[in-house]
Amino acid sequence: MEELIAHAREGDPRPVDLLLRTLDVAISGSVLLVLSPLLALIAVAILLTSGRPVLYRGARVGRAGELFWMYKFRTLRPDAEERLGPYLGEELTRRTEEERTRIGGVLRQTHLDEVPQLWNVLRGDMAIVGPRPIRPAFFAQLCREIPQYWQRLVVRPGVTGLAQTRVTREESWANKLAHDMEYIADRSVSLYLHVIVLTLPRLTGHRPEEPTTGAGTDTAGTG
Repeated sequence: MEELIAHAREGDPRPVDLLLRTLDVAISGSVLLVLSPLLALIAVAILLTSGRPVLYRGARVGRAGELFWMYKFRTLRPDAEERLGPYLGEELTRRTEEERTRIGGVLRQTHLDEVPQLWNVLRGDMAIVGPRPIRPAFFAQLCREIPQYWQRLVVRPGVTGLAQTRVTREESWANKLAHDMEYIADRSVSLYLHVIVLTLPRLTGHRPEEPTTGAGTDTAGTG
């Protein structure tokens, strides 16, 4: 695994990456500023209805294998991470529904729970567009099952990605990886904006939710 991480650390730097990073900062900063009153209201609502913590914080694998804390508004009952941690796929989906808070259901339906990830974008942990970040344990498992899986690490993980605009949770991990690798290979400003445009309808429920181990749950692997 260390050798694969070293390859990812060498990466595939391109001139367009600096421009994409500039777009990341501009978009995430602008959205957080505009939505700051709404985000404050959501935080208060979570605090009053289900207590602390307001934010979910989960470890994820970032570019070149660096671990970081990914942030979301908490949509599940306290300590759900411990109860759901061992599960994956359809079983995780079923158990997550049982753990969801009332306001959490609204946040998930509108995808407002994911907005705090824009702070990760500002910090440089994530990008607006890229492969969805995944939990460390699941990443190691997928690298064993799919030898090419480590190649996702050459770019920052994204709030949304090409795979999330094309496939549903029933798709195989190998198929999801193919879409991620297509974005990595062909990344450009036009493709970046194209993915964002395709993602917007999901906010109104007209697109399939991203895979179960994506940002679909507080405890999921975001793959």
